[in-house]
Amino acid sequence: MKTLEKFRFAGIVGIIVYWLFVAWSISRNPWFSMFHNALSDLGDPAEASSPWIYNYGLIVTSLFVLAFSIYLIWVAKNKVQTIGGAYISISAIFLALIGVFHSGTQLHVFVSTYFFIQFFLGMLIFGLGTSERVIKYSAIVLFILALLGTFVDWPSVAIEETYEITLIAVFTTIVVLRCSKGC
Repeated sequence: MKTLEKFRFAGIVGIIVYWLFVAWSISRNPWFSMFHNALSDLGDPAEASSPWIYNYGLIVTSLFVLAFSIYLIWVAKNKVQTIGGAYISISAIFLALIGVFHSGTQLHVFVSTYFFIQFFLGMLIFGLGTSERVIKYSAIVLFILALLGTFVDWPSVAIEETYEITLIAVFTTIVVLRCSKGC
């Protein structure tokens, strides 16, 4: 198995790593509630005990998202797919920046919003460029679900973020299952 082919699994590993850091951070912050907070509250030095856990977790996770995007670019069969993978690589940068510009800083809302925007645009563009029907239609449906999610009155930001992260996990899993020799 070539090195870049192994990057296919980086997206799933990144999701697991992210949730392990979240669980670790929650264990250090018993005040945190999925129904009253944002996940980023775990990285706010004014609120959280050991905020570095959550913030470094985002930075570590961004490396896996970057590796996954490199895989997408590597297996791309056309310019549209390459652009989609590039957008996801930019989302990895924004994900790392969420850890740098943690909750409570001026740029936090911008970088966290743009992480999701870049990832979902990249997912849609990559999907539109593929001839693999499952990936194409999944990317379109997941993008629509992400858009619709912005209109839901969520009980908390953490629940909304979890919904969006779940959509990312679904796309990543579909790519892993369907893209073994290119998409």
